[in-house]
Amino acid sequence: MATRKTTTATARPTPKAAARNRAAAAKTAPTKKATPSKAPARAQAAPQPGKPPKIDWKPQAFVATHAKGAKFKTGLRSYAAYRDLLIEAATGGAAQAHVIRLLGKCDPKVVAIPHYHGVQLQILYMLKGWMVGEYEGAGRVKMTAGSCWIQPPGIRHQVLDYSEGCEMLEIILPAKFETVEL
Repeated sequence: MATRKTTTATARPTPKAAARNRAAAAKTAPTKKATPSKAPARAQAAPQPGKPPKIDWKPQAFVATHAKGAKFKTGLRSYAAYRDLLIEAATGGAAQAHVIRLLGKCDPKVVAIPHYHGVQLQILYMLKGWMVGEYEGAGRVKMTAGSCWIQPPGIRHQVLDYSEGCEMLEIILPAKFETVEL
């Protein structure tokens, strides 16, 4: 399978992504299915999560978590378990961070769901294994242990495949945001 390596130092959102970033005020529902409009096809716009809420930085608290004895819980995706790093509480909701462990063998029927998030910042760092994703404007990209990437606000993306034992660190601002499945 061919992959495309991205070497750009700074990424600029596509005009469509930039337009989505300027959309109406955000809702904080965890996941939302896109619903088609009854308007004619030429007037129909892509579903939008809205502009993420402004981050209100409050005093931060010291927090430390450790891998030994850490618990992973299922969350947004059925094929993933998340280890909360307690950043949301420490930042008063300004950010969240967790380790994502992808579970079992990849089933494209379950994982290959195009979606995007109403976030201000989303950074991922591959800790173990590999994952192939498709990203708006970049195409298919294979991330391996040590790969780090940013998903600009509103970028459409989907997981296509991953290795067993795949784990990554994800940091998102703000902690509460909307995900729209396409």
